[in-house]
Amino acid sequence: MSSSVSVASPAARLRGLRPDWLRDPKVWRTEVLAGLVVALALIPEAISFSIIAGVDPAIGLFASFTMAVTISIVGGRRAMISAATGAVALVIAPVNREHGLSYLVATVILAGVFQVVLGAVGVARLMRFVPRSVMTGFVNALAILVFVAQVPELHDVPWAVYPLLIGGLVLLVLFPRVTRVIPAPLVSIVVLTVITVAAGIAVPTVGDKGELPSSLPRPGLPDVPFTLDTLTTIAPYALAMALVGLMESLMTAKLVDDITDTRSSKTRESVGQGIANIVTGFFGGMGGCAMIGQTMINVKVSGARTRVSTFLAGAFLMVLCVVFGPVVSDIPMAALVAVMVMVAFGTFDWHSIAPKTLKRMPTGEIAVMVITVIVVVATHNLAIGVVVGTITAMVVFAKRVAHLAEVTAVTDPDDTTVVYRVTGELFFASSNDLVGQFRYATDPGKVVIDLSAAHVWDASSVAALDAIETKYAQRGKTVEIVGLNEPSARLHGKLSGELAAGH
Repeated sequence: MSSSVSVASPAARLRGLRPDWLRDPKVWRTEVLAGLVVALALIPEAISFSIIAGVDPAIGLFASFTMAVTISIVGGRRAMISAATGAVALVIAPVNREHGLSYLVATVILAGVFQVVLGAVGVARLMRFVPRSVMTGFVNALAILVFVAQVPELHDVPWAVYPLLIGGLVLLVLFPRVTRVIPAPLVSIVVLTVITVAAGIAVPTVGDKGELPSSLPRPGLPDVPFTLDTLTTIAPYALAMALVGLMESLMTAKLVDDITDTRSSKTRESVGQGIANIVTGFFGGMGGCAMIGQTMINVKVSGARTRVSTFLAGAFLMVLCVVFGPVVSDIPMAALVAVMVMVAFGTFDWHSIAPKTLKRMPTGEIAVMVITVIVVVATHNLAIGVVVGTITAMVVFAKRVAHLAEVTAVTDPDDTTVVYRVTGELFFASSNDLVGQFRYATDPGKVVIDLSAAHVWDASSVAALDAIETKYAQRGKTVEIVGLNEPSARLHGKLSGELAAGH
């Protein structure tokens, strides 16, 4: 009997190790075109955020370039776009206003260091505590903010902007039905630019946002005194930037995970964001984090799935600014507004507000989603909205679980013993009502509290049990607690008798 085992040739094994974008020309084309579309969309955004931070437009563009290129290598979520963002600009604007650009750059570098440390100690694991209702509110608020951000581009503008916008939206809706080989946003941008230039139509353009850089950024150290005074000045802003940047980036990574049905390393993403900000700071950029709108263009609209699109978004951004600056400056803002309007429409979770969904969803879940949306839209800060939404969800959960703790009493036939059976979760919210559910004056001399169907979670519950024993003891009655599971017994044994005043 003989058997043969086929062994792949070294060349075949090498081909199998190559990434998809090298093996499949379609994937390569998708990634390249997606990167180009994102680069075009990044330019006006980066310039706008530079204005918010109070710095030259080149600072925001350099930041978008270095953030995208660096995160494409060190980030944990493939195809996600990181660049200069409005949230980061708002946090660090006071530094530039009060101390100057050098201190701003130093703040960005220190924020990156904080992010690396936070990522290394496992801050990404906190994402498990963000409920689905908060995530839904986050997505819907994001869509609203993206749409609202386009409104100023449609106010007090020449009438020609509106037909251009409508034409762009029509192309974005209909062109994918013809072919998806070329991204509809790219077609829309090119067509509207050609029309406005050829017809000489005077409308706001990318060039009106600010002057594009004519050279690549150069590395260097921030010109600040390396003293404790400098550290104490920038540290609060750097920590705030680190937390806001990580919150937005991790939420965006989770959103992309859901869209692509793939998993990503949130720890690597956290550390990667820090490294990208450190690199950006050394190149004189204003820092940044994940950009949700541009990420949606890359992943949802253009269909990108690899790091290539992220890298090329940053690379194309500099090429477009340095080499094709005059051409890019002629792109009408109406074309980019049309793209972002479609991104907003596609990002919003319409199913979450459908009448059928609202009828089935618990009131508390709907309230959490609405509160998250309101806070985000009111503050224009996604991180604050997520924190408030998560705290609200915890309060709703605690209130709901607190009502699940019940006490039932059974007295034996001889009327000498009463057994109280406690069911549910005992923690600070439910244990506060526990003390009032016993008949201290009328119960017989022996009281048994059966906790076999309960779980003791915290010191508040142990203190409540101690208070019950004390009230019975004051009346000359004995209490026996039975049925504690192992974790509850361990906590009760450790804290019982140690929580009264005076200890």
